[in-house]
Amino acid sequence: MTGRGIDQVLPTPLDPQIHESYVTDAREYVELAERANGRIAKPVSFDYIWGDALAELTRVAPDARIVNLETSVTTSPEPWPGKGINYRMHPANVGCLTAARLGCCTLANNHVLDWGYAGLEETLQTLRAAGIRVAGAGANEREAAAPAIIDLGARGRVLVFACGSVTSGVPREWAAGPQKPGIEVLGDLSAGTAQRLATAIAAHRRQNDFVVVSVHWGSNWGYAVPSEQRKFAHALVDSGRVDVVLGHSSHHAKGFEIYGRRAIFYGCGDFVNDYEGIGGIDGRYRSDLTLMYFVELDALAGVVSIRMVPLTMRRFSLHKAARADAQFLKTMLEREGKFEPRLELGADNALTLRVVTCC
Repeated sequence: MTGRGIDQVLPTPLDPQIHESYVTDAREYVELAERANGRIAKPVSFDYIWGDALAELTRVAPDARIVNLETSVTTSPEPWPGKGINYRMHPANVGCLTAARLGCCTLANNHVLDWGYAGLEETLQTLRAAGIRVAGAGANEREAAAPAIIDLGARGRVLVFACGSVTSGVPREWAAGPQKPGIEVLGDLSAGTAQRLATAIAAHRRQNDFVVVSVHWGSNWGYAVPSEQRKFAHALVDSGRVDVVLGHSSHHAKGFEIYGRRAIFYGCGDFVNDYEGIGGIDGRYRSDLTLMYFVELDALAGVVSIRMVPLTMRRFSLHKAARADAQFLKTMLEREGKFEPRLELGADNALTLRVVTCC
C-alpha cells in the first residue's frame, strides 16, 4: 500500500488532500509514524521503504517476485464517488516498486480504481512502462482475466491470475466488461465460480507451468477462515491447475494450509503500509508485523518448503523482527494453520516449513 503517507515521503508526492471522514491530509499519517518511532528524513530514496527486505531478496534470489499492489498510481484528480478511502501514489514514484525488481503486481483489489477509470488507465500504463507485469485489471474483461506470465526458460513459466471478491469490499461495478475497463471480480465464492476460473486457467497452462491465483477476499481483521474461502481454494487445487492460492485483504498475517501438496495462504497481511503509529488497533493481531513468503515448488511434487521472514515497519522502512516477534508469529501460524510438521524457528528468526514427502 504505497499510497497516501508512503507517497508523501517519496521524492515526488501528490497533493496531500484526501477524502476520509477523519483525516483530510495524507501528511498526518507521516506525522503519526514520526511520533511513534522518530523523524523520517524526507524525501527518502526509492529503496528506503524495503529496508532489510532487499538484502533478503538478494540472498534468496527468487524466480518470481509477486505483490498485490493496493493503490492507484496516478495523478487523476477525481476520486471514485462516495468511496471514502482513496489510495494513490504519484507515477513518478514508481521507482519504489522497481527498486525491489518486482516481476508482477496483482491489481484485483478494492483500491486500484480509487481514482476512477482514468486512474486505472494511468496505473496500467505506468507499471507496464516500468517493466512490471500486471494481472487482474485491464482495459476490458479479456485483459483483466489474462495471467501475468513470468518466463523461467527451460524450467517453465509462472502464471499469475488475479481476482477480487466482493467480500473484501470490491464494488461489483468495478468488474471489467467486453468494452469496459475494470478488474476481474468474483461475484461469489461458489463451486461454479471456482470451476469457471479453473477452466480459464486450463486454457493458458502448459506442462511444467506453475500457477498462482491471487485472491483479494474477506475482512481486514480476524483469524477465522470462512468456510466458503476454504472450499473455493480447495476446489482450485482439486482442479489440478493451481499450485498456490495467494489470499489477502486482512491487515495482519493469518493461517495458511498445505492441501494436496499445494499452498493456500488465506491472508498474507500488509507488507508495506502507512499504519505505523495509529492507535486503537487491536494488539491481538500484531498488524505491525509482516512476513516475506518464499515458496519452493517442484513441478511434480508441489510444495517443497515455505520460508517466512518476519519484518516490522519503523519510520516507513522494513526491519528484521525481534526473536519475540518471530515466536509470536510461529505460535499464531501453528494455531491457525493446517500443515505438518511444525515450523522451524531459525537462528535468523526465519520460520521454515519443510513439507514431508510420504512416499
